[in-house]
Amino acid sequence: MNNKATGKYGEEIAQKYLIKQGYKIIETNFRYSKMAEIDIIAQKNNVLHFVEVKTRTGNFFGSPFEAVSKTKLSSIYKCAKFYLTKNTARYKKIQIDAIGIILSENNEPDISFLEDISLN
Repeated sequence: MNNKATGKYGEEIAQKYLIKQGYKIIETNFRYSKMAEIDIIAQKNNVLHFVEVKTRTGNFFGSPFEAVSKTKLSSIYKCAKFYLTKNTARYKKIQIDAIGIILSENNEPDISFLEDISLN
């Protein structure tokens, strides 16, 4: 599987994971520009979640969460602000989350979920 296919597969796994956890998927692959995209926008308990998904086929290049840099978070934040200007729904809280997925040799996922991450 190439990197693009691995990423797409990881996003599908993340969506299924979130649905099992009681989240409602609102949108996927929301783009603000060529450089800013949010993988999953979901809602649960009147909280809006902007979810970044990182998928790896091993820890050879570090954990998936190591790829969620300050620059990446800043890009997600800008994209989230743009999304909110286009959406009239109101939520009691808005947060950025990340899902890290490591695929085993037989493509079985090991899923980790970090909630409410920030730029700090």
